[in-house]
Amino acid sequence: MNTDLLTRPAEPEDLAEVAELYLATRRAAVPQMPPMVHPVDEVHAYVARLPETKEVWVAERDDIVGFLVLDGAWLDALYVGPAHQSTGVGSTLLDLAKGLRPEGFGLWVFASNTGARGFYHRHGLVELEHTDGSANEERAPDVRMAWPGTAPLTYLRGQIDEVDDQLALLLARRFALTATVQGFKERGGREGRDPAREAEIAERMARHVPGLGVGAVSRIMDVVIGESLDAHASGNSRS
Repeated sequence: MNTDLLTRPAEPEDLAEVAELYLATRRAAVPQMPPMVHPVDEVHAYVARLPETKEVWVAERDDIVGFLVLDGAWLDALYVGPAHQSTGVGSTLLDLAKGLRPEGFGLWVFASNTGARGFYHRHGLVELEHTDGSANEERAPDVRMAWPGTAPLTYLRGQIDEVDDQLALLLARRFALTATVQGFKERGGREGRDPAREAEIAERMARHVPGLGVGAVSRIMDVVIGESLDAHASGNSRS
């Protein structure tokens, strides 16, 4: 029980101190976290704008010793100053986030940051996705984690629904492109399939989802390509 720890919404005069704490924490975390890609002045400017669109909370023991940033259903940041780690500050801030977002929230953590991943695991978060890091500024492999809230099945099914909606749109685009390219090939349909190109596609896609593997991606894409070609052929036969 951190009876000496105060948590409260950040005030404008806190933001410079929050930025300095972030900078100190990131520097101390190397190599578990990759080096920062933004200079100090950009970090200060970014932190100063945070309350315009996001919730910023601080943990205080005389000075600010930690902070968290919430953006809708995302925990954008949770940092504890190097001198105050393993003293319960992180747990207090995470419990605060859970209280503010009882329906659940997601976050990203670098794959190399095993300390943070272990911390989140101990507090009931689950790992949902591993990537190669091509979508983050540091280009470092990362992991999407989530606290599934007080109704985990509802939260996780909601996440599945969002992915399924995105997947449906991507499949429609993939089908349209597969159909269009048939008119530019010497042989169309299943007879014109190119195993070497399909293997290259699977390998490239698998690099973005290391947790899935080339074999699984290859089997999935075999079905996607085959069904797209069959649907195209069926549509042509009816026209």
